[in-house]
Amino acid sequence: MSHREQHHRIDYIEFAATDIEQVKRFYTSVFGWSFQDYGPDYAAFSAASAGIDGGFYKAAVVPEPVRTAPLVVLYSADLAATDSAIRAAGGSIVVPTFEFPGGRRFHFADGAGNTLAVWSE
Repeated sequence: MSHREQHHRIDYIEFAATDIEQVKRFYTSVFGWSFQDYGPDYAAFSAASAGIDGGFYKAAVVPEPVRTAPLVVLYSADLAATDSAIRAAGGSIVVPTFEFPGGRRFHFADGAGNTLAVWSE
């Protein structure tokens, strides 16, 4: 089976997590993502709920992000509501909301060792 239209495009993204159940609860609660478990050490999410296919794998320790690590940026139609949902789900804001040409964004930690960003117009 050929996937020529996917040639050289981002196809999948994986994150480390020390607690698979916690990370599933967090992303389901905040962003509405759904998951498919592949054993106790892996949970996948789909493009249908997250915008891209990917997953979380079980890691004994999640190292601090390296400065050159890619930053995954999610979109929100309501930045303030997303900020509140992240905090309510046990996440934390690690870079407060700031403006950039074209919008605003903040960075958050999900409590499982991952830092992502959320932007809006």
